[in-house]
Amino acid sequence: MPYTVIWYDRKGIVEKVIFDAEKTAKDHAIAMFQTRKGDDGVICVEVRKDSGSVVFSHAEN
Repeated sequence: MPYTVIWYDRKGIVEKVIFDAEKTAKDHAIAMFQTRKGDDGVICVEVRKDSGSVVFSHAEN
């Protein structure tokens, strides 16, 4: 089942990245958040199942 990491800035979706495993997607979101925040102005990241339900989210102002 694919899992999608969705990066958001203040205007909306910045990028979507698809992973095969939930753990890999969550690890990627956690590891890259501070870098994406500084480089791209990201304020929130979500990991969603193929069905659309959120399995992980993180946000900072």
